[in-house]
Amino acid sequence: MVLSMPSLFCLPSMAPIFSSFLALTLIIPLSNAQGPPSPGFSPSSRVSTVAFDKGFRNLWGPQHQKLDQGSLTIWLDKSSGSGFKSLRSYQSGYFGAAMKLQPGYTAGVITSFYLSNNEEHPGNHDEIDIEFLGTTPDKPYTLQTNVYIRGSGDGNIIGREMKFHLWFDPTKDYHNYAILWNPSEIIFFVDDVPIRRYPRMSDATFPTRPMWVYGSIWDASSWATENGRYKADYNYQPFVGRYTNFKVSACTANSPASCSPPSATPSGSSSLSRQQALAMNWVQKNYLVYDYCHDPKRDHIQIPEC
Repeated sequence: MVLSMPSLFCLPSMAPIFSSFLALTLIIPLSNAQGPPSPGFSPSSRVSTVAFDKGFRNLWGPQHQKLDQGSLTIWLDKSSGSGFKSLRSYQSGYFGAAMKLQPGYTAGVITSFYLSNNEEHPGNHDEIDIEFLGTTPDKPYTLQTNVYIRGSGDGNIIGREMKFHLWFDPTKDYHNYAILWNPSEIIFFVDDVPIRRYPRMSDATFPTRPMWVYGSIWDASSWATENGRYKADYNYQPFVGRYTNFKVSACTANSPASCSPPSATPSGSSSLSRQQALAMNWVQKNYLVYDYCHDPKRDHIQIPEC
């Protein structure tokens, strides 16, 4: 996982403070929003469900993982967390799962669904993340999306985090979360509503090497909740993540060049339809709480796509 960026506050002079304020005014969520406009298309409806044991396996913490009639439960306690991994690697595709999060005190705990090739390229890997950052009972969950390319081994971590609150309580029921990764873009979906689109601007800023699909629950107390202010408290253990309705429609690392991943749009074209773009803009206007491109403390030379 990529470490979260520092807070936008506590800047050393008034000018950066003013710049930070201007940036933050672009992404403060509105309290009167109720739900997104319809995107007009459901990419998940075009993808069949994959049984967990047909597409995935336990990676670590097997004693903290239980499969029951297609639904997977993983949990973290003081002794261990747990994770799973796809049986195959992919070079593009649609990857989704329905997830249900634990209510109450979950500070410091990460519940995730993501793509990575860390085991194949340790210290120099690519990753596309959906991560739920644990929280305290008085605050909503934060969904962090992230994309980074060719790694963290030299300590030069270049994260591309966008963080969202959600228009629903993710602890009350299962909701579908998905990543669509194709040669021209990455799109993140929540219940088929696109929340973020990351276009391929150059080879240097886009992951192109095959990746596996992962999910995990683990202790990230050093950074996960308000930059490490609140830690995992094992008086509340076990911390539980639930997954079901796994969906994968993808080109494997060995697929022929003619293989094409699913489209995000009803027309089959790249990018988003106008209706999908409007839905995404609504989410970002109302529920985006951090955008790396608007962070005045970031070195924008390293993130030229901004």
